[in-house]
Amino acid sequence: MKKTFLYLLLLPLGLFSCDDDSTTTPAPTVNSELSGDITTDVTLDPKTEYKLTGTLVVAEGGKLRIPAGTVIKAEKGFDKYILVKQGGQIFANGTADKPVRITSGAATPNQGDWGGLIINGRAKISGPSGVVSTGTAEVNPAMIYGGDNNNDNSGVLEYLILEYTGAKSSADIEHNGLTLNGVGSGTKIENIYIPYASDDAVEWFGGSVNVKNLMVVDSDDDMFDVTQGWTGTLDNAYGVWKSGYTSTEGDPRGAELDGNLDGNTPGDVNQSNFTLKNITIVNESAFEMHDAVKVRRGAKANIANLLIKGNSIKDLIDLTDGKGNGNSTSVIDYKYNGTSTAGVKNPDNATVTVKDANTGANTTVFSWTGYNF
Repeated sequence: MKKTFLYLLLLPLGLFSCDDDSTTTPAPTVNSELSGDITTDVTLDPKTEYKLTGTLVVAEGGKLRIPAGTVIKAEKGFDKYILVKQGGQIFANGTADKPVRITSGAATPNQGDWGGLIINGRAKISGPSGVVSTGTAEVNPAMIYGGDNNNDNSGVLEYLILEYTGAKSSADIEHNGLTLNGVGSGTKIENIYIPYASDDAVEWFGGSVNVKNLMVVDSDDDMFDVTQGWTGTLDNAYGVWKSGYTSTEGDPRGAELDGNLDGNTPGDVNQSNFTLKNITIVNESAFEMHDAVKVRRGAKANIANLLIKGNSIKDLIDLTDGKGNGNSTSVIDYKYNGTSTAGVKNPDNATVTVKDANTGANTTVFSWTGYNF
């Protein structure tokens, strides 16, 4: 029924199939509601303000193209989210002048109004030796991710705003702003802005995708969350809690970096081994940040040019955990600007050094967001 409903909905609205290099402009429309399954090549119309009225799934073989300047407003609810299945692709091709914006449609928007964006790829995740490991999406166990194709291509996200995300059905089943499940390095993700996300702003569940120029403001839980064997690079990221920030979570962090899923399978192969470079983590509020950076559960972190700022931080760098410490071959350099007595926990002697020359993220590339640094 969902597939039939989507076709009946889209065909009258002038949304046409096109090739990657097509310059065809969809016919103008006045109104559009999005939900159901996309199984063909569909291009939205930037002249239309869309409403996300239910779960929108890009199925295997389907392509969803969102041109620069397109706005999608989601109705409130856990089931209001966009999910790209394995073999599906999304192309959110915003520009600095005309970003793609997916936001809450509520009159007074808040964190957790709608789900967010989930991409399921076929790249490797951590798991037992000798098998091709897969997992299932937290918000829908029928949606599989993982595999053995680290070059998998799920599309393009550029100049994309995701705001007021993170709806939940329970404490254990909740959305993030952007969830990257086994996403491959053939996927391009650059210039992403995620303000006011409930739960994590971005979470990588394995995969090999690289992300560049990522900005996060006032995420309810972690700014950057890694688990289940991610092996990509995050280059140039800025996360901030503004003055007056509070959280509903018990241990919100700047970066929470795990090797395997929930620390329950410490013997996994293909555990997280990633690079974070040119990173700034800021706490301007009085709410205590549990850790600026937590590396644990077998994760190998390579972190360079990290700048931590703020005065209410429990630990600057913590490589300890009851389910397994961070990998002792991790290499981290950081600078701290603040007056907190927070320190470093490094019992296994990973390479953690202070570098006074660190400058963190280049904030000039985030001017398109309108954020006042």
